Amino acid sequence: MIIFDLSCNTAHRFEGYFQSTDAFDAQLAKGLISCPSCGSLEIRRVPSAVHLTHPARPPRAAPSPASVVMADSGGELLNTYRKLMAAIMANSEDVGTKFASEARKIHYLEAPERSIHGQASEKEFKSLREEGIEVLRLPVIKKENLN
Repeated sequence: MIIFDLSCNTAHRFEGYFQSTDAFDAQLAKGLISCPSCGSLEIRRVPSAVHLTHPARPPRAAPSPASVVMADSGGELLNTYRKLMAAIMANSEDVGTKFASEARKIHYLEAPERSIHGQASEKEFKSLREEGIEVLRLPVIKKENLN
């Protein structure tokens, strides 16, 4: 049994219990799932507070990566970013080059849910996004001062 967090088109959130992802998709396609608050049949899966991956849904175009250039003469932004990266690394499991396969296992409930980090090729990253698996690519900044 899988529990999905769901939302209707008017942002009412609720849970649904399904035998599998395929069972959810089939019921959704037949109009068998409706919002308990308003009766809407426009239902979508939404991220759960305990998930870092987004449930499967028709793939949408991945947003273009943003490029940012900011003046940071004192290095405060860079130091803050390094602290953020350190916190992410400290609170996630390093799965190395097995990132794509491990992300899939977590997404499809074949491995325990947990935060992970590692390396993925551009092709693997794109494939994960196309499957509806939310992943985030973060640049690793060298330890030395870049100024």
